[in-house]
Amino acid sequence: MRNFERVWYACYGSNLMEDRFLCYIAGGTPNGAKRTYVGCTDKAYPKANKSYLINHEMYFAKRSHTWSGGSAAFIKPTKDETATTYGKIYSISKDQFVDLVKQEIAFEGDLSIDFEKVIEQGYLDVATDVWYDRILFLGINDEMPVFSFTNSEFMEKELNAPHPLYLEKIILGLRQTYQFTSVEILKYLEDKVGVEGTPVAKELEGLVQEVLGEFS
Repeated sequence: MRNFERVWYACYGSNLMEDRFLCYIAGGTPNGAKRTYVGCTDKAYPKANKSYLINHEMYFAKRSHTWSGGSAAFIKPTKDETATTYGKIYSISKDQFVDLVKQEIAFEGDLSIDFEKVIEQGYLDVATDVWYDRILFLGINDEMPVFSFTNSEFMEKELNAPHPLYLEKIILGLRQTYQFTSVEILKYLEDKVGVEGTPVAKELEGLVQEVLGEFS
């Protein structure tokens, strides 16, 4: 494998919204969240970002204190060519990616990620009893590897609806990244596992219109 110092971080949840993601880089508290992030040791902003389709199914699970008991977004650990998750990739350094993972899993101390092993195996489990324990290798884009993270299992017994403030970040991120219309965003989110059949699903159309400032 070629030597590389930079990687693409692929996100699919609230980090689709750039301002929210930059709290992981520079530190800060995202609007509506109950957690303040310390940021990376290297606080240089990403050199680039762009849309990126992920062939893993997105779903919502767990109860996040950060988002007032609502769920967080995950992707199923197994690749599925029939699934399309609308993601975004940010060009960051390997050290920033490690710091990003540490913040996401609230890991104290030194965390070592063997990126070559992630590429070789397609994944690497880096911790236990944390939400995002699996690093995924998603491919090569513009000669840089693309990595994301999720849970090593599909958490079918812990499905939960996301809080509207969390969904707001995803809605804004989809508009920012893909220029989707409110109808396209609604269609994408309403049947997601963890949303479909919940009270949130019934309120989703109004939420999308409110967030985007569009009213019928």
